[in-house]
Amino acid sequence: MTRQRLAVNRLRERLPAESAVVDRFVARHGSPIVEGERATFLFRGDADEVRVRHRVVGLPDPLPMRRLEGTDLWAVTTDLPEGSRVEYQLETRRGEHYEQFNDPLNPRVAHSPMGSSSVCAAVGYHVPDWTRHDPEARPGELVEDVIRSKALRRDQPVQLYLPARYNPAQRYPLLVVHDGSDYLGYASMKTVLDNLIHRLDVAPLIAAFVPPRDRLKEYPNHAPHARFVARELVPRLTERFPLVDGPEGRCLMGSSFGGIAALSTAVRYPGLFGSLLLESASLVFTDIGMEHGGGPYFDPVVKFVNRYRAKPSRPVERIFMSCGTYEPLITPNRSMVPVFRHAGITVNYTEARDGHNWENWRDQLRDGLSWIFPGPQKFVYE
Repeated sequence: MTRQRLAVNRLRERLPAESAVVDRFVARHGSPIVEGERATFLFRGDADEVRVRHRVVGLPDPLPMRRLEGTDLWAVTTDLPEGSRVEYQLETRRGEHYEQFNDPLNPRVAHSPMGSSSVCAAVGYHVPDWTRHDPEARPGELVEDVIRSKALRRDQPVQLYLPARYNPAQRYPLLVVHDGSDYLGYASMKTVLDNLIHRLDVAPLIAAFVPPRDRLKEYPNHAPHARFVARELVPRLTERFPLVDGPEGRCLMGSSFGGIAALSTAVRYPGLFGSLLLESASLVFTDIGMEHGGGPYFDPVVKFVNRYRAKPSRPVERIFMSCGTYEPLITPNRSMVPVFRHAGITVNYTEARDGHNWENWRDQLRDGLSWIFPGPQKFVYE
């Protein structure tokens, strides 16, 4: 099957061209130009070099662009399989000066604690409608709370989500969310919960959004953090709210290092939680030695995962796992699925053509939450 002739190649056939021709081309197409399973990135301006910067495993990074002869338009075309979503920036070099920035021809931007990035969406990718505000969905309530933690030796802020029509006479499952402020800020999680509960995809639940103070220290198998979650947070919430009394009504979740925090807490306190929801968990391990390439912050992660792989346990009944196929963590996540299953854990594993980012994790929330806490028409908590 022959590929369609790309728009940028049709422009090349008209070169050299007047500036007005390039003006019309850029105004018509913007950037990137997605055609079938190909994406063409554009930049317009004077520079010595222009490159696309990204974190897609399998593609050269940086991806060098080439100037179209006789113009100030730069372009590069790469493969972009159906359903893909890629975050990127552009980098220019003028002499010895380098500058990295979002694509000025692309209005679509994603945000994270590290800043913002431009977004390239392939044919077949759409932002799920349940991630956007639905005026018909009754909103839940976010309540600010502070827990004085002996384990952490500080006051620990927590944001509590109470579902619409909250009724103290009804029992609710509990979801504890690592990186809670980021899930609320960058993954639209309150809106997601409002919508999924309204649509009966997910049972009405209470969620505790817990932010870390130093996630690189507290999340990789940190005993004080696990003690706070298991011995302080869960008992306090159980006393304060009408929660389902049993592990089947409790889920601990997290992404990246937060996924390690969730798993290691469950391993330290087996049977407290019935489920884990792990998104792109940093499940890095070595088969020999400790040369993992992740830097010193990953040392405790690797030690923990290596020990678990050597002697797998069953701290929970079920795990929902998701990971992006374009991120380096795809291999360790795939590798851990049979390890968990061999330990007797039921695993629901899914992949997306995306990377290590908050919108990828947002997009997997319906599958994960509806599997762990299915809507009331499917499951009744006693």
